[in-house]
Amino acid sequence: MFDFLWRLFARKPAFRHFALLDAQGRCQAFKHCSQPPVGEGWVEVEEIRLSWMHQPLPARARISPRRARSSHRLPLTA
Repeated sequence: MFDFLWRLFARKPAFRHFALLDAQGRCQAFKHCSQPPVGEGWVEVEEIRLSWMHQPLPARARISPRRARSSHRLPLTA
C-alpha cells in the first residue's frame, strides 16, 4: 500500500519534445522523453506536429538550448 501512495505522489520527470532534422533541416522523426536524445540532428521543439514530417522545421518551433543548472550557489552580497 505504501508503495502505491509513494508512486502516486512522487514527482514524475518532465517530458520534453525533440525532432530529428536531416542535413537540409527537414524533420525525419520525433521523440518524447525526459533527457535529450543521443546523436546528431536532434533539436528540442515546443510541440510535436505530424504535419512537420519531411518538411523544414518552422523556426518558431525550436526551443533555445537549456543551460545546465549549477548545484553550487554563490552567496548573496549586501
